[in-house]
Amino acid sequence: MLPELGQFALILALLLSIVQCALPIWGAWRGNTTLIGIARPAVAGQAVFVAMAFAILTYAFVTQDFSVTYVASNSNLALPWYYRFPAVWGAHEGSLLLWILILNVWSVAVAAFSRHLPDALMARVLGVLGFISCGFLLFTILTSNPFLRHLPALPNGSDLNPILQDPGLIVHPPMLYMGYVGFSVAFAFAIAALLGGELDGAWVRWARPWTNVAWAFLTLGITLGSWWAYYVLGWGGWWFWDPVENASFMPWLVGTALIHSQAVTEKRGSFRAWTLLLSIFAFSLSLLGTFLVRSGVLTSVHAFASDPRRGIFILVLLGVVVGGSLLLYALRAPKVAGGKPFRLFSRETLLLVNNLMFVCAAAMVLLGTLYPLVGDALGIGRISVGPPYFGFVFPLLMLPVVLAIPFGPFVHWAAADWRATWRSLRPAVILAIAAALVAVLLFPHLSTRGILGVAATLWVGAGIVLYALKRWREAPAGRRYTPEMLGMILAHFGLALFLAGVLVSESTSVERDVSFTPNQVQQAAGLDFRFTGVTRVRGPNYLADQGTVEVRDGTRLIATMHPQKRQYDGQQMQSVAAIKGGVFRDLYVALGDPLGNDAWAVRIYVKPFVRWIWFGGLFMLFGGLTAAADKRFRAHRVEADAPAPAIAPAQAVA
Repeated sequence: MLPELGQFALILALLLSIVQCALPIWGAWRGNTTLIGIARPAVAGQAVFVAMAFAILTYAFVTQDFSVTYVASNSNLALPWYYRFPAVWGAHEGSLLLWILILNVWSVAVAAFSRHLPDALMARVLGVLGFISCGFLLFTILTSNPFLRHLPALPNGSDLNPILQDPGLIVHPPMLYMGYVGFSVAFAFAIAALLGGELDGAWVRWARPWTNVAWAFLTLGITLGSWWAYYVLGWGGWWFWDPVENASFMPWLVGTALIHSQAVTEKRGSFRAWTLLLSIFAFSLSLLGTFLVRSGVLTSVHAFASDPRRGIFILVLLGVVVGGSLLLYALRAPKVAGGKPFRLFSRETLLLVNNLMFVCAAAMVLLGTLYPLVGDALGIGRISVGPPYFGFVFPLLMLPVVLAIPFGPFVHWAAADWRATWRSLRPAVILAIAAALVAVLLFPHLSTRGILGVAATLWVGAGIVLYALKRWREAPAGRRYTPEMLGMILAHFGLALFLAGVLVSESTSVERDVSFTPNQVQQAAGLDFRFTGVTRVRGPNYLADQGTVEVRDGTRLIATMHPQKRQYDGQQMQSVAAIKGGVFRDLYVALGDPLGNDAWAVRIYVKPFVRWIWFGGLFMLFGGLTAAADKRFRAHRVEADAPAPAIAPAQAVA
């Protein structure tokens, strides 16, 4: 009866989410402290029941209860025990339950760590989170129940998708969802501020650490996802502009604009409209990503489901969230304007350019992702938009951002002296130009993209180092590096590493598709690759053809690599690349198909600096978490501005 208990727990969680949504918001409008006080207990109760349901589904996988349809579809007797846990979220129903669990984790965290904030504001914030939870619990119970029975129980189940039988599945989806769902907190604060008419900088200050943490987790999720694609899919790349990859990238782009816009609103009172709208759109794009993954309207190796009913439900929820939020914003628009004036050359102007470019980039990615659907709707055919489009347009939009980043910390609020800023950054300019010239002289075959990558890396990296040194020299000892400032330094330095990894790696990588016979030697990037043959090996639930490739630099053995081509018990095939990693270079070998007469197709890559892509992502992660730790974000400060009258719940949706 455990699966039935899990379904009953979800129903109880749904009822509590309705209570959490309706009563605290009504209480905040009416000034009823009793109803306001219901918010936190409702959050706690809902979290308990959702955790119970998730634990029961996990137990069903661990014990291999094939009377549960979802378990039978995504596990079998041969699946190793350590993959039974991540198999819980390996398909649509379980991943949706994970989504709801993480939403409840965020709700509990907000309820627990925001006790110093005004009760009415927190009632509205938790009420909005309850509304979101209610929508997804309804979605789960009505269309995606993970506890449906298959009676009588099957003797064995289907296999988990082979590409998901990897340690990366244990970490990647939860981290990605922590970012996706985390933007719901920024959204909830924005809607709470609109409902209460409290549009000063106080709500932004309280929302900033949550936004930074969500952005950091989404950065980590995307970084892990690109690493997983690199070493699991066997194609040697790390980003393909796949629709589902884009679905996670769009909220990241808008979220990046949001964390900068929040800084301006909190410190200067400007960009209030930007901050509210970006809060709405960051979470709306997270919902759009959920729709793309689960509706089947676009094809992707990452897609979970293709049931149109599910897609329509999420589309309706997306319409309610976006339409209701924009209507509420329109009602409050006269109160949104404000802020201190600033001149053309100021930090506000640079951050405005930053916002424009990131929003335009997100719109460009959205257009490219949805263009096949537009083509279908207009009757001109399903036209695919791929890397050539994204690879050309996206760098053009990001070029102004890369040029402006080193200026940001040196330029003052409101107005700045461009001559003083130029003097501060002149060493970075000289270093970037000199590095580009040295690259041209030492590596004459380096492409323009690679040369620009060297220059951009030194420009951004040297600029942020110069600012760190300036703070060390000029700032008081106790105020040299606040957590917010240190987080900014780490994140921007991470961007410099990322630029090096992307531009230099793509310009200098070597790729060869070769045919190997035993003991044959092929060359790539000045290295000798000797193929000694293929042997048959058995894994826990697969048979594999395992090649052996010795890599030498002259007479020195660098690595012995063992790429595999696996056949799982479910008859599914999966290539597993062999990678010899290093800080400055990766060697990558993937085993292809047999060609007859003991010959095998093998793909060889030599990829300089490719790991700097993921090093950069980790620096950005630490930067976001460090900035969120600033104690001043937890200060209870009430602005002097008189709040506008609150909007009744009925008014807000009318």
